[in-house]
Amino acid sequence: SANKCLLKVAGYAAQLEQYQKAVEIFEQVGTSTMDNPLLKHSAKDYFFKAALCHFLVDELNAKLALEKYEEMFPAFTDSRECKLLKKLLEAHEEQNCEAYTEAVKEFDSISRLDQWLTTMLLRIKKSIQGESEGDLK
Repeated sequence: SANKCLLKVAGYAAQLEQYQKAVEIFEQVGTSTMDNPLLKHSAKDYFFKAALCHFLVDELNAKLALEKYEEMFPAFTDSRECKLLKKLLEAHEEQNCEAYTEAVKEFDSISRLDQWLTTMLLRIKKSIQGESEGDLK
């Protein structure tokens, strides 16, 4: 239950654009859950959220974080979350808003994005398109 509280704090920190604090908490919880057979499935979600927060700070940070998470937790590499992050990074590098939106839509069609993820993904998208009136859906 301590982890649940920490995750709430991380979620709020990210919404308040305190990304570094959010990253630290998501990584801490992800690392503590990845070795637990019952909780390791959740670890990919925490690393995914941490990587999104990194992305909002700096694209290079997100790339390095992604490599680190894949090394720490090999199961993350095959996850849909990891594949989405790679597509988003590629689209961001190419400043390709359509590819970014397409990758998000494809992910959302399998598992619905919650409000928090939608907010973070829109913030990243805005950094690609400058302040445009685009939307994820």
